[in-house]
Amino acid sequence: MSSVPERSEIDESYKWDLESIFEDDDAWAATYEDIGDRIDELRAYEGRVTESAETLLELLELREEVFRELARVATYPQLRSAEDTRNQEYQAMAAKASSLRSEASSATSYFEPELQSLSEDDVEAFIETEPELATYEHYFDDVLRMKPHTRSTEVEEVLAELSEVTDAPSEIYSMLTNADMTYGVVEDPDGEEVEITQANFTKLQTNPDREFRRRVHETFYDEWADVRNTVGTSLEKAVREHVTSAEIRNYDSARAAALDGSNVPVEVYDTLVDTVDDNLDALHRHAELKEAALGVDQLESHDLYMSLTGDQGPDVEYDQAAEWVIEAVAPLGEAYQERMAEGLESRWVDVYENRGKRSGAFSSGTYDTQPFIMMNYQDDVSSMYTLAHELGHSMHSELAGDAQPWHDASYEIFVAEIASTVNETLLTHYLLENVEDEELRTHVLDEYLERFRSTLFRQTMFATFEQRIHERVEDGEALTPDAFDEMYADLKGDFYEPAELTGGIEREWQRIPHFYYDFYVYQYATGISAAAAIVERVLEEGEPAAADYREMLKAGGSDYPLGVVERAGIDMSSPDPIESAAGIYREYLDEVAALLDLE
Repeated sequence: MSSVPERSEIDESYKWDLESIFEDDDAWAATYEDIGDRIDELRAYEGRVTESAETLLELLELREEVFRELARVATYPQLRSAEDTRNQEYQAMAAKASSLRSEASSATSYFEPELQSLSEDDVEAFIETEPELATYEHYFDDVLRMKPHTRSTEVEEVLAELSEVTDAPSEIYSMLTNADMTYGVVEDPDGEEVEITQANFTKLQTNPDREFRRRVHETFYDEWADVRNTVGTSLEKAVREHVTSAEIRNYDSARAAALDGSNVPVEVYDTLVDTVDDNLDALHRHAELKEAALGVDQLESHDLYMSLTGDQGPDVEYDQAAEWVIEAVAPLGEAYQERMAEGLESRWVDVYENRGKRSGAFSSGTYDTQPFIMMNYQDDVSSMYTLAHELGHSMHSELAGDAQPWHDASYEIFVAEIASTVNETLLTHYLLENVEDEELRTHVLDEYLERFRSTLFRQTMFATFEQRIHERVEDGEALTPDAFDEMYADLKGDFYEPAELTGGIEREWQRIPHFYYDFYVYQYATGISAAAAIVERVLEEGEPAAADYREMLKAGGSDYPLGVVERAGIDMSSPDPIESAAGIYREYLDEVAALLDLE
Protein backbone atom coordinates (compact mmCIF):
# COMPACT_ATOMS: atom_id res chain seq x y z
CA MET A 1 0.00 0.00 0.00
CA SER A 2 1.26 3.47 -0.93
CA SER A 3 1.32 5.38 2.35
CA VAL A 4 2.30 8.75 3.72
CA PRO A 5 5.63 8.76 5.66
CA GLU A 6 6.11 9.87 9.23
CA ARG A 7 7.97 13.15 9.64
CA SER A 8 11.00 11.41 11.12
CA GLU A 9 11.52 9.60 7.80
CA ILE A 10 12.10 12.83 5.85
CA ASP A 11 15.61 14.26 5.40
CA GLU A 12 16.32 17.41 7.45
CA SER A 13 17.42 19.35 4.35
CA TYR A 14 13.81 19.25 3.13
CA LYS A 15 12.38 20.64 6.37
CA TRP A 16 12.04 24.28 7.33
CA ASP A 17 14.33 25.73 9.99
CA LEU A 18 12.03 26.61 12.88
CA GLU A 19 14.99 26.69 15.28
CA SER A 20 15.74 30.08 13.69
CA ILE A 21 12.61 31.40 15.47
CA PHE A 22 13.30 29.78 18.85
CA GLU A 23 16.16 27.44 19.66
CA ASP A 24 13.78 25.15 21.51
CA ASP A 25 10.46 25.08 23.34
CA ASP A 26 12.08 26.41 26.53
CA ALA A 27 13.23 29.55 24.71
CA TRP A 28 9.67 29.98 23.43
CA ALA A 29 8.29 29.62 26.96
CA ALA A 30 10.67 32.25 28.33
CA THR A 31 9.62 34.79 25.70
CA TYR A 32 5.99 33.91 26.29
CA GLU A 33 6.41 34.77 29.97
CA ASP A 34 8.22 38.03 29.17
CA ILE A 35 5.37 39.22 26.97
CA GLY A 36 2.84 38.40 29.65
CA ASP A 37 4.77 40.60 32.05
CA ARG A 38 4.79 43.53 29.62
CA ILE A 39 1.08 43.61 28.90
CA ASP A 40 0.45 45.61 32.06
CA GLU A 41 2.78 48.28 30.67
CA LEU A 42 0.41 48.67 27.74
CA ARG A 43 -2.61 48.98 30.03
CA ALA A 44 -0.93 51.83 31.90
CA TYR A 45 -1.42 54.15 28.92
CA GLU A 46 -5.20 53.90 28.90
CA GLY A 47 -6.69 57.40 28.91
CA ARG A 48 -3.34 58.94 27.92
CA VAL A 49 -3.08 58.23 24.17
CA THR A 50 -3.66 61.84 23.12
CA GLU A 51 -2.04 63.38 26.19
CA SER A 52 0.91 64.62 24.12
CA ALA A 53 2.89 63.80 21.01
CA GLU A 54 5.66 62.36 23.18
CA THR A 55 3.27 60.04 25.03
CA LEU A 56 1.76 58.83 21.76
CA LEU A 57 5.20 57.99 20.38
CA GLU A 58 6.16 56.16 23.59
CA LEU A 59 3.04 54.02 23.37
CA LEU A 60 3.50 53.27 19.68
CA GLU A 61 7.06 52.11 20.30
CA LEU A 62 6.07 49.97 23.29
CA ARG A 63 3.19 48.48 21.33
CA GLU A 64 5.57 47.57 18.52
CA GLU A 65 8.03 45.88 20.90
CA VAL A 66 5.32 43.73 22.45
CA PHE A 67 3.49 42.78 19.27
CA ARG A 68 6.66 41.98 17.33
CA GLU A 69 7.64 39.48 20.01
CA LEU A 70 4.07 38.24 20.20
CA ALA A 71 4.17 37.48 16.47
CA ARG A 72 7.17 35.19 16.98
CA VAL A 73 5.52 33.52 19.96
CA ALA A 74 2.33 32.87 17.98
CA THR A 75 4.04 31.75 14.76
CA TYR A 76 6.35 29.13 16.26
CA PRO A 77 3.69 26.74 17.66
CA GLN A 78 1.43 27.34 14.66
CA LEU A 79 4.17 26.11 12.33
CA ARG A 80 5.12 23.24 14.66
CA SER A 81 1.47 22.22 14.75
CA ALA A 82 1.27 22.37 10.95
CA GLU A 83 4.10 19.82 10.80
CA ASP A 84 1.88 17.34 12.61
CA THR A 85 -1.64 18.42 13.49
CA ARG A 86 -1.92 15.39 15.81
CA ASN A 87 0.67 16.86 18.22
CA GLN A 88 -1.38 18.11 21.15
CA GLU A 89 1.59 19.78 22.84
CA TYR A 90 1.94 22.29 20.03
CA GLN A 91 -1.82 22.67 19.80
CA ALA A 92 -1.75 23.68 23.46
CA MET A 93 1.14 26.10 22.89
CA ALA A 94 -0.68 27.64 19.95
CA ALA A 95 -3.79 28.02 22.10
CA LYS A 96 -1.75 29.74 24.83
CA ALA A 97 -0.24 32.10 22.26
CA SER A 98 -3.69 32.85 20.90
CA SER A 99 -4.91 33.64 24.41
CA LEU A 100 -1.92 35.90 24.96
CA ARG A 101 -2.61 37.68 21.68
CA SER A 102 -6.21 38.20 22.78
CA GLU A 103 -5.02 39.53 26.14
CA ALA A 104 -2.63 41.97 24.45
CA SER A 105 -5.35 43.08 22.03
CA SER A 106 -7.73 43.58 24.93
CA ALA A 107 -5.07 45.52 26.84
CA THR A 108 -4.72 47.93 23.91
CA SER A 109 -8.39 48.04 22.89
CA TYR A 110 -8.56 51.62 24.15
CA PHE A 111 -5.85 52.75 21.74
CA GLU A 112 -7.67 53.32 18.47
CA PRO A 113 -10.89 54.72 19.97
CA GLU A 114 -8.79 57.28 21.87
CA LEU A 115 -6.68 58.04 18.80
CA GLN A 116 -9.87 58.64 16.82
CA SER A 117 -10.73 61.53 19.13
CA LEU A 118 -8.07 63.47 17.21
CA SER A 119 -8.85 65.36 14.03
CA GLU A 120 -6.57 65.38 11.00
CA ASP A 121 -5.36 68.83 12.09
CA ASP A 122 -4.57 67.46 15.55
CA VAL A 123 -2.49 64.67 14.03
CA GLU A 124 -0.57 67.13 11.88
CA ALA A 125 0.16 69.23 14.97
CA PHE A 126 1.43 66.15 16.85
CA ILE A 127 3.75 65.30 13.95
CA GLU A 128 5.07 68.85 13.89
CA THR A 129 5.81 68.60 17.63
CA GLU A 130 7.31 65.11 17.42
CA PRO A 131 8.73 64.52 13.88
CA GLU A 132 9.32 60.80 14.53
CA LEU A 133 5.56 60.37 14.36
CA ALA A 134 5.72 61.19 10.62
CA THR A 135 6.52 57.56 9.83
CA TYR A 136 3.05 56.66 11.14
CA GLU A 137 1.13 58.96 8.77
CA HIS A 138 -0.50 56.17 6.76
CA TYR A 139 -1.36 54.29 9.94
CA PHE A 140 -3.00 57.40 11.42
CA ASP A 141 -5.00 57.92 8.23
CA ASP A 142 -6.16 54.31 8.30
CA VAL A 143 -7.27 54.54 11.92
CA LEU A 144 -9.12 57.83 11.46
CA ARG A 145 -11.03 56.60 8.38
CA MET A 146 -12.42 53.72 10.49
CA LYS A 147 -13.94 56.07 13.07
CA PRO A 148 -17.56 55.42 11.94
CA HIS A 149 -17.03 51.68 12.52
CA THR A 150 -15.19 51.74 15.84
CA ARG A 151 -17.13 51.22 19.04
CA SER A 152 -16.47 52.49 22.55
CA THR A 153 -13.41 51.38 24.49
CA GLU A 154 -15.55 49.02 26.57
CA VAL A 155 -17.12 47.36 23.52
CA GLU A 156 -13.78 47.12 21.73
CA GLU A 157 -12.29 45.41 24.78
CA VAL A 158 -15.10 42.85 24.86
CA LEU A 159 -14.73 42.18 21.12
CA ALA A 160 -10.99 41.67 21.54
CA GLU A 161 -11.54 39.23 24.39
CA LEU A 162 -14.07 37.30 22.30
CA SER A 163 -11.64 36.73 19.41
CA GLU A 164 -10.76 33.24 20.64
CA VAL A 165 -14.42 32.30 20.62
CA THR A 166 -15.21 33.83 17.25
CA ASP A 167 -12.29 31.96 15.67
CA ALA A 168 -13.67 28.63 16.93
CA PRO A 169 -15.52 27.50 13.77
CA SER A 170 -12.37 27.77 11.66
CA GLU A 171 -10.19 26.04 14.26
CA ILE A 172 -12.69 23.21 14.75
CA TYR A 173 -12.94 22.74 10.98
CA SER A 174 -9.14 22.62 10.70
CA MET A 175 -8.81 20.00 13.43
CA LEU A 176 -11.59 17.89 11.94
CA THR A 177 -10.26 17.91 8.38
CA ASN A 178 -6.52 17.76 9.07
CA ALA A 179 -6.20 15.70 12.23
CA ASP A 180 -9.32 13.54 12.57
CA MET A 181 -10.68 12.77 9.12
CA THR A 182 -9.43 10.10 6.76
CA TYR A 183 -10.47 10.10 3.12
CA GLY A 184 -10.52 6.45 2.17
CA VAL A 185 -8.35 3.91 0.42
CA VAL A 186 -8.74 2.83 -3.21
CA GLU A 187 -7.06 0.30 -5.44
CA ASP A 188 -5.02 1.86 -8.23
CA PRO A 189 -4.82 0.50 -11.81
CA ASP A 190 -1.82 -1.64 -10.81
CA GLY A 191 -3.74 -3.29 -8.02
CA GLU A 192 -2.02 -1.42 -5.19
CA GLU A 193 -3.95 0.29 -2.42
CA VAL A 194 -3.59 4.07 -2.31
CA GLU A 195 -4.59 6.21 0.65
CA ILE A 196 -6.48 9.34 -0.40
CA THR A 197 -5.47 12.53 1.40
CA GLN A 198 -6.39 16.17 0.97
CA ALA A 199 -2.87 16.73 -0.33
CA ASN A 200 -2.93 14.05 -3.04
CA PHE A 201 -6.61 14.13 -4.05
CA THR A 202 -6.11 16.56 -6.93
CA LYS A 203 -3.14 14.61 -8.28
CA LEU A 204 -5.10 11.36 -8.13
CA GLN A 205 -7.80 13.11 -10.17
CA THR A 206 -5.28 13.47 -13.01
CA ASN A 207 -4.69 9.73 -13.35
CA PRO A 208 -5.30 8.59 -16.97
CA ASP A 209 -7.49 5.70 -15.78
CA ARG A 210 -11.01 7.14 -15.79
CA GLU A 211 -12.53 4.39 -13.67
CA PHE A 212 -9.84 4.95 -11.03
CA ARG A 213 -10.57 8.69 -11.04
CA ARG A 214 -14.25 7.95 -10.53
CA ARG A 215 -13.54 5.66 -7.56
CA VAL A 216 -11.23 8.25 -5.98
CA HIS A 217 -13.78 11.01 -6.48
CA GLU A 218 -16.71 9.06 -5.07
CA THR A 219 -14.72 7.62 -2.16
CA PHE A 220 -13.40 11.05 -1.22
CA TYR A 221 -16.77 12.79 -1.29
CA ASP A 222 -18.47 9.88 0.48
CA GLU A 223 -16.17 10.63 3.43
CA TRP A 224 -17.30 14.26 3.37
CA ALA A 225 -20.94 13.11 3.34
CA ASP A 226 -20.37 11.51 6.74
CA VAL A 227 -19.44 14.87 8.31
CA ARG A 228 -21.72 17.19 6.33
CA ASN A 229 -23.74 18.20 9.41
CA THR A 230 -20.63 19.05 11.41
CA VAL A 231 -19.00 20.98 8.58
CA GLY A 232 -22.28 22.64 7.65
CA THR A 233 -22.78 23.82 11.22
CA SER A 234 -19.22 25.12 11.52
CA LEU A 235 -19.50 27.11 8.29
CA GLU A 236 -22.93 28.43 9.21
CA LYS A 237 -21.57 29.69 12.53
CA ALA A 238 -18.59 31.29 10.77
CA VAL A 239 -20.92 33.12 8.37
CA ARG A 240 -23.14 34.29 11.24
CA GLU A 241 -20.06 35.59 13.07
CA HIS A 242 -19.04 37.58 9.97
CA VAL A 243 -22.55 39.03 9.63
CA THR A 244 -22.90 39.85 13.32
CA SER A 245 -19.47 41.49 13.49
CA ALA A 246 -20.37 43.67 10.50
CA GLU A 247 -23.62 44.72 12.15
CA ILE A 248 -21.83 45.58 15.40
CA ARG A 249 -19.50 47.83 13.43
CA ASN A 250 -22.28 49.59 11.51
CA TYR A 251 -21.69 48.07 8.07
CA ASP A 252 -24.44 47.32 5.57
CA SER A 253 -23.09 43.82 4.91
CA ALA A 254 -20.40 41.38 5.90
CA ARG A 255 -18.82 41.85 2.49
CA ALA A 256 -18.60 45.63 2.92
CA ALA A 257 -16.99 45.15 6.33
CA ALA A 258 -14.45 42.63 5.05
CA LEU A 259 -13.36 44.74 2.09
CA ASP A 260 -13.27 47.97 4.07
CA GLY A 261 -10.62 46.49 6.33
CA SER A 262 -8.15 46.94 3.48
CA ASN A 263 -10.02 49.88 1.92
CA VAL A 264 -10.96 48.03 -1.27
CA PRO A 265 -14.25 49.32 -2.72
CA VAL A 266 -16.99 46.70 -3.11
CA GLU A 267 -17.20 47.81 -6.74
CA VAL A 268 -13.89 46.01 -7.34
CA TYR A 269 -15.54 42.76 -6.18
CA ASP A 270 -18.61 43.37 -8.34
CA THR A 271 -16.48 44.22 -11.37
CA LEU A 272 -14.59 40.95 -10.99
CA VAL A 273 -17.75 38.83 -10.68
CA ASP A 274 -19.51 40.57 -13.57
CA THR A 275 -16.49 40.48 -15.89
CA VAL A 276 -15.78 36.81 -15.23
CA ASP A 277 -19.46 36.00 -15.73
CA ASP A 278 -19.26 37.74 -19.13
CA ASN A 279 -16.34 35.46 -20.06
CA LEU A 280 -17.71 32.09 -18.93
CA ASP A 281 -17.80 30.95 -22.55
CA ALA A 282 -14.00 30.70 -22.40
CA LEU A 283 -14.23 28.35 -19.40
CA HIS A 284 -16.91 26.33 -21.20
CA ARG A 285 -14.57 25.99 -24.19
CA HIS A 286 -11.84 24.67 -21.90
CA ALA A 287 -14.25 22.01 -20.65
CA GLU A 288 -15.22 21.12 -24.21
CA LEU A 289 -11.55 20.75 -25.16
CA LYS A 290 -11.10 18.38 -22.23
CA GLU A 291 -14.06 16.37 -23.41
CA ALA A 292 -12.50 16.12 -26.87
CA ALA A 293 -9.04 15.32 -25.50
CA LEU A 294 -10.40 12.53 -23.31
CA GLY A 295 -12.59 11.15 -26.09
CA VAL A 296 -15.67 10.90 -23.88
CA ASP A 297 -19.29 11.58 -24.77
CA GLN A 298 -19.94 13.46 -21.53
CA LEU A 299 -17.44 15.20 -19.26
CA GLU A 300 -18.09 14.37 -15.59
CA SER A 301 -16.89 15.83 -12.31
CA HIS A 302 -13.99 13.38 -11.95
CA ASP A 303 -12.67 14.57 -15.36
CA LEU A 304 -12.36 18.26 -14.52
CA TYR A 305 -8.76 18.12 -13.26
CA MET A 306 -7.55 16.03 -16.19
CA SER A 307 -4.79 17.30 -18.39
CA LEU A 308 -5.64 18.08 -21.99
CA THR A 309 -2.80 15.72 -22.86
CA GLY A 310 -4.68 12.85 -21.24
CA ASP A 311 -1.96 11.85 -18.78
CA GLN A 312 -0.29 13.03 -15.59
CA GLY A 313 2.83 14.32 -17.30
CA PRO A 314 6.48 13.95 -16.42
CA ASP A 315 7.79 13.92 -12.87
CA VAL A 316 9.48 17.11 -11.71
CA GLU A 317 11.58 16.49 -8.65
CA TYR A 318 11.83 19.26 -6.09
CA ASP A 319 15.48 20.17 -6.71
CA GLN A 320 14.84 20.58 -10.45
CA ALA A 321 11.75 22.65 -9.75
CA ALA A 322 13.69 24.96 -7.43
CA GLU A 323 16.37 25.48 -10.11
CA TRP A 324 13.84 26.37 -12.78
CA VAL A 325 11.90 28.74 -10.53
CA ILE A 326 15.08 30.64 -9.69
CA GLU A 327 16.03 30.94 -13.35
CA ALA A 328 12.51 32.04 -14.28
CA VAL A 329 12.54 35.18 -12.13
CA ALA A 330 15.63 36.64 -13.83
CA PRO A 331 13.53 39.41 -15.49
CA LEU A 332 12.85 40.81 -11.99
CA GLY A 333 16.54 41.56 -11.47
CA GLU A 334 19.68 39.86 -10.24
CA ALA A 335 19.21 40.92 -6.61
CA TYR A 336 15.69 39.45 -6.50
CA GLN A 337 16.92 36.21 -8.05
CA GLU A 338 19.88 35.86 -5.67
CA ARG A 339 17.73 36.57 -2.61
CA MET A 340 15.36 33.78 -3.60
CA ALA A 341 18.19 31.30 -4.17
CA GLU A 342 19.69 32.12 -0.77
CA GLY A 343 16.30 31.56 0.84
CA LEU A 344 16.00 28.07 -0.59
CA GLU A 345 19.49 27.27 0.69
CA SER A 346 18.48 28.61 4.13
CA ARG A 347 15.63 26.09 4.48
CA TRP A 348 12.69 28.36 3.93
CA VAL A 349 10.70 25.39 2.63
CA ASP A 350 9.15 22.38 4.37
CA VAL A 351 8.87 20.28 1.24
CA TYR A 352 7.17 16.92 1.54
CA GLU A 353 3.92 15.54 2.91
CA ASN A 354 4.12 13.58 6.15
CA ARG A 355 1.47 11.87 8.22
CA GLY A 356 -0.58 14.42 10.16
CA LYS A 357 0.82 17.39 8.26
CA ARG A 358 -1.58 20.17 7.42
CA SER A 359 -2.87 19.97 3.85
CA GLY A 360 -2.18 22.55 1.15
CA ALA A 361 0.60 25.11 1.09
CA PHE A 362 1.29 28.52 2.59
CA SER A 363 3.99 31.10 3.25
CA SER A 364 4.33 32.40 6.80
CA GLY A 365 6.81 34.20 9.06
CA THR A 366 7.13 37.47 10.93
CA TYR A 367 8.89 40.80 10.54
CA ASP A 368 11.81 39.44 12.59
CA THR A 369 12.13 35.98 11.03
CA GLN A 370 12.90 34.48 7.68
CA PRO A 371 9.92 33.30 5.62
CA PHE A 372 8.61 29.76 6.08
CA ILE A 373 6.91 27.88 3.27
CA MET A 374 4.84 24.77 3.94
CA MET A 375 4.28 22.43 1.00
CA ASN A 376 3.13 18.90 0.33
CA TYR A 377 5.31 18.48 -2.78
CA GLN A 378 4.11 15.71 -5.13
CA ASP A 379 6.92 15.59 -7.76
CA ASP A 380 4.74 17.04 -10.51
CA VAL A 381 4.34 20.18 -12.59
CA SER A 382 1.56 21.47 -10.35
CA SER A 383 3.77 21.27 -7.26
CA MET A 384 6.49 23.18 -9.10
CA TYR A 385 4.00 25.98 -9.72
CA THR A 386 2.97 25.94 -6.07
CA LEU A 387 6.62 26.39 -5.10
CA ALA A 388 6.88 29.41 -7.41
CA HIS A 389 3.63 30.79 -5.95
CA GLU A 390 4.70 30.56 -2.30
CA LEU A 391 8.16 31.95 -3.06
CA GLY A 392 6.42 35.00 -4.51
CA HIS A 393 4.77 35.57 -1.13
CA SER A 394 8.05 35.04 0.72
CA MET A 395 10.00 37.42 -1.48
CA HIS A 396 7.26 40.01 -1.05
CA SER A 397 7.68 39.75 2.73
CA GLU A 398 11.44 40.01 2.47
CA LEU A 399 11.42 43.14 0.28
CA ALA A 400 8.66 44.87 2.25
CA GLY A 401 10.37 44.05 5.54
CA ASP A 402 13.64 45.53 4.31
CA ALA A 403 12.03 48.71 2.99
CA GLN A 404 9.34 49.50 5.58
CA PRO A 405 9.12 49.95 9.35
CA TRP A 406 7.22 47.25 11.21
CA HIS A 407 3.88 49.03 11.19
CA ASP A 408 3.95 49.50 7.40
CA ALA A 409 5.54 46.21 6.33
CA SER A 410 2.46 43.96 6.46
CA TYR A 411 0.70 43.98 3.09
CA GLU A 412 -2.88 43.14 2.27
CA ILE A 413 -3.87 39.85 0.64
CA PHE A 414 -5.15 41.83 -2.34
CA VAL A 415 -1.53 42.70 -3.16
CA ALA A 416 -0.03 39.45 -1.90
CA GLU A 417 -1.83 37.32 -4.48
CA ILE A 418 -0.31 39.42 -7.24
CA ALA A 419 3.22 38.72 -6.04
CA SER A 420 2.65 34.97 -5.95
CA THR A 421 1.08 34.82 -9.40
CA VAL A 422 3.75 36.96 -11.05
CA ASN A 423 6.19 34.18 -10.21
CA GLU A 424 3.88 31.55 -11.72
CA THR A 425 3.50 33.57 -14.91
CA LEU A 426 7.24 34.13 -15.27
CA LEU A 427 7.80 30.39 -14.76
CA THR A 428 5.42 29.63 -17.62
CA HIS A 429 7.21 32.00 -19.99
CA TYR A 430 10.62 30.65 -18.99
CA LEU A 431 9.74 26.98 -19.45
CA LEU A 432 7.95 27.50 -22.77
CA GLU A 433 10.96 29.38 -24.11
CA ASN A 434 13.81 27.29 -22.68
CA VAL A 435 12.75 23.66 -22.19
CA GLU A 436 13.09 21.44 -25.25
CA ASP A 437 11.17 18.45 -23.88
CA GLU A 438 7.91 18.65 -25.86
CA GLU A 439 6.00 16.56 -23.33
CA LEU A 440 7.01 18.91 -20.53
CA ARG A 441 6.25 21.99 -22.63
CA THR A 442 2.77 20.69 -23.38
CA HIS A 443 2.15 20.02 -19.71
CA VAL A 444 3.45 23.47 -18.75
CA LEU A 445 0.99 25.05 -21.16
CA ASP A 446 -1.77 22.84 -19.80
CA GLU A 447 -0.79 23.64 -16.20
CA TYR A 448 -0.91 27.37 -16.85
CA LEU A 449 -4.37 26.96 -18.37
CA GLU A 450 -5.38 25.03 -15.26
CA ARG A 451 -4.02 27.84 -13.11
CA PHE A 452 -6.17 30.30 -15.03
CA ARG A 453 -9.19 28.03 -14.73
CA SER A 454 -8.76 27.44 -11.02
CA THR A 455 -7.66 30.96 -10.10
CA LEU A 456 -9.57 33.38 -12.31
CA PHE A 457 -12.74 31.34 -12.76
CA ARG A 458 -12.94 28.86 -9.88
CA GLN A 459 -12.02 31.42 -7.23
CA THR A 460 -14.58 33.84 -8.64
CA MET A 461 -17.13 31.02 -8.40
CA PHE A 462 -16.10 30.62 -4.76
CA ALA A 463 -16.41 34.38 -4.25
CA THR A 464 -19.93 34.33 -5.67
CA PHE A 465 -20.87 31.40 -3.41
CA GLU A 466 -19.42 33.20 -0.41
CA GLN A 467 -21.43 36.31 -1.20
CA ARG A 468 -24.63 34.30 -1.60
CA ILE A 469 -24.33 32.38 1.67
CA HIS A 470 -23.70 35.60 3.58
CA GLU A 471 -26.62 37.32 1.89
CA ARG A 472 -28.82 34.39 2.85
CA VAL A 473 -28.06 34.95 6.54
CA GLU A 474 -28.40 38.72 6.15
CA ASP A 475 -31.87 38.13 4.66
CA GLY A 476 -32.86 36.08 7.72
CA GLU A 477 -32.89 32.72 5.93
CA ALA A 478 -31.50 29.42 7.24
CA LEU A 479 -28.17 27.93 6.17
CA THR A 480 -28.30 24.13 6.25
CA PRO A 481 -26.16 21.47 4.58
CA ASP A 482 -28.94 21.01 2.01
CA ALA A 483 -28.95 24.76 1.30
CA PHE A 484 -25.17 24.79 0.90
CA ASP A 485 -25.38 21.81 -1.48
CA GLU A 486 -28.11 23.41 -3.57
CA MET A 487 -26.43 26.81 -3.91
CA TYR A 488 -23.06 25.27 -4.67
CA ALA A 489 -24.44 22.86 -7.27
CA ASP A 490 -26.24 25.72 -9.05
CA LEU A 491 -23.03 27.72 -9.32
CA LYS A 492 -20.92 24.74 -10.32
CA GLY A 493 -23.42 23.95 -13.05
CA ASP A 494 -23.27 27.51 -14.43
CA PHE A 495 -19.48 27.65 -14.45
CA TYR A 496 -18.89 24.14 -15.82
CA GLU A 497 -21.91 23.98 -18.09
CA PRO A 498 -20.58 21.31 -20.52
CA ALA A 499 -19.93 18.86 -17.66
CA GLU A 500 -22.38 16.64 -15.83
CA LEU A 501 -22.12 17.08 -12.05
CA THR A 502 -21.49 13.65 -10.55
CA GLY A 503 -19.94 11.83 -7.61
CA GLY A 504 -21.01 14.14 -4.80
CA ILE A 505 -19.43 17.28 -6.27
CA GLU A 506 -22.24 19.35 -4.72
CA ARG A 507 -20.40 18.75 -1.43
CA GLU A 508 -17.18 20.35 -2.66
CA TRP A 509 -17.88 23.43 -0.52
CA GLN A 510 -17.05 21.30 2.52
CA ARG A 511 -13.39 20.96 1.55
CA ILE A 512 -12.69 24.68 0.97
CA PRO A 513 -11.13 26.19 4.15
CA HIS A 514 -11.04 29.66 2.62
CA PHE A 515 -14.78 30.10 3.17
CA TYR A 516 -13.90 30.65 6.84
CA TYR A 517 -11.58 33.54 5.95
CA ASP A 518 -14.26 36.18 5.38
CA PHE A 519 -14.29 37.28 1.71
CA TYR A 520 -10.73 36.25 1.01
CA VAL A 521 -10.88 34.22 -2.20
CA TYR A 522 -11.80 36.98 -4.68
CA GLN A 523 -8.27 38.30 -4.26
CA TYR A 524 -6.84 35.22 -5.98
CA ALA A 525 -8.79 36.18 -9.11
CA THR A 526 -7.88 39.87 -9.01
CA GLY A 527 -4.30 38.77 -8.29
CA ILE A 528 -3.89 36.64 -11.41
CA SER A 529 -5.42 39.42 -13.51
CA ALA A 530 -2.96 42.03 -12.21
CA ALA A 531 -0.04 39.58 -12.41
CA ALA A 532 -0.66 38.82 -16.07
CA ALA A 533 -0.65 42.55 -16.84
CA ILE A 534 2.53 43.16 -14.80
CA VAL A 535 4.47 40.33 -16.46
CA GLU A 536 3.39 41.58 -19.87
CA ARG A 537 4.86 44.99 -18.98
CA VAL A 538 8.08 43.51 -17.59
CA LEU A 539 8.72 41.32 -20.64
CA GLU A 540 7.94 44.16 -23.04
CA GLU A 541 9.65 47.08 -21.25
CA GLY A 542 12.39 45.34 -19.28
CA GLU A 543 14.09 46.86 -16.24
CA PRO A 544 11.93 50.03 -15.91
CA ALA A 545 8.79 47.90 -15.52
CA ALA A 546 10.62 45.42 -13.27
CA ALA A 547 11.73 48.34 -11.08
CA ASP A 548 8.10 49.53 -10.84
CA TYR A 549 7.06 46.05 -9.75
CA ARG A 550 9.81 45.84 -7.13
CA GLU A 551 8.65 49.20 -5.78
CA MET A 552 5.16 47.73 -5.47
CA LEU A 553 6.58 44.86 -3.40
CA LYS A 554 8.70 47.18 -1.27
CA ALA A 555 5.68 49.38 -0.52
CA GLY A 556 4.29 46.67 1.77
CA GLY A 557 1.33 48.19 3.61
CA SER A 558 2.48 51.81 3.41
CA ASP A 559 -0.46 52.66 1.13
CA TYR A 560 -3.89 51.23 0.40
CA PRO A 561 -3.98 48.23 -1.97
CA LEU A 562 -5.21 49.98 -5.12
CA GLY A 563 -2.54 52.65 -4.63
CA VAL A 564 0.19 50.04 -4.09
CA VAL A 565 -0.76 48.19 -7.29
CA GLU A 566 -0.80 51.46 -9.25
CA ARG A 567 2.96 51.67 -8.59
CA ALA A 568 3.32 48.71 -10.96
CA GLY A 569 1.24 50.52 -13.58
CA ILE A 570 -2.00 48.59 -13.06
CA ASP A 571 -5.49 50.01 -12.34
CA MET A 572 -7.54 47.35 -10.51
CA SER A 573 -10.61 49.58 -10.26
CA SER A 574 -11.07 48.95 -13.98
CA PRO A 575 -12.29 45.73 -15.66
CA ASP A 576 -9.41 46.01 -18.15
CA PRO A 577 -6.91 43.74 -16.31
CA ILE A 578 -9.60 41.06 -15.90
CA GLU A 579 -10.64 41.29 -19.54
CA SER A 580 -6.97 41.12 -20.52
CA ALA A 581 -6.42 38.02 -18.38
CA ALA A 582 -9.45 36.34 -19.95
CA GLY A 583 -7.99 37.23 -23.35
CA ILE A 584 -4.69 35.58 -22.49
CA TYR A 585 -6.61 32.49 -21.36
CA ARG A 586 -8.39 32.38 -24.72
CA GLU A 587 -5.09 32.70 -26.61
CA TYR A 588 -3.54 29.80 -24.73
CA LEU A 589 -6.67 27.72 -25.34
CA ASP A 590 -6.28 28.38 -29.07
CA GLU A 591 -2.60 27.43 -28.90
CA VAL A 592 -3.12 24.16 -27.05
CA ALA A 593 -6.10 23.23 -29.25
CA ALA A 594 -3.94 23.61 -32.35
CA LEU A 595 -0.96 21.85 -30.75
CA LEU A 596 -3.03 18.81 -29.75
CA ASP A 597 -5.31 18.95 -32.81
CA LEU A 598 -8.44 19.09 -30.68
CA GLU A 599 -10.59 21.03 -33.16
